Amino acid sequence: METFFHTQTLLIIAAGAIATYLTRIGGYVFITRMKRIPPRVEAALNAVPAAVLTTLVAPAAVTGGLDVSLTLLVALVVGLRLSVLPMLAIGWIVVMTLRHVIG
Repeated sequence: METFFHTQTLLIIAAGAIATYLTRIGGYVFITRMKRIPPRVEAALNAVPAAVLTTLVAPAAVTGGLDVSLTLLVALVVGLRLSVLPMLAIGWIVVMTLRHVIG
């Protein structure tokens, strides 16, 4: 009978968890030790949400196919006019329709 978990897999998961924890707590400690946040650090922190969004959307836009690319374009246009929930609903409707029509 094989073991359910391999030791190497558990070590990789534990190392990833420790690295994630240290990264998060390190940022908190770094910011709390500052008396004042320099403008460059503040600008970098303000850029994080856009960078994360780009890393999530860009691969799907490039490799997702025509249906995903068109849906992202529609979601962009709708997102400029409406809030998040209607944008998600319209995006879902568009991608499901395109997948039904295109195949």
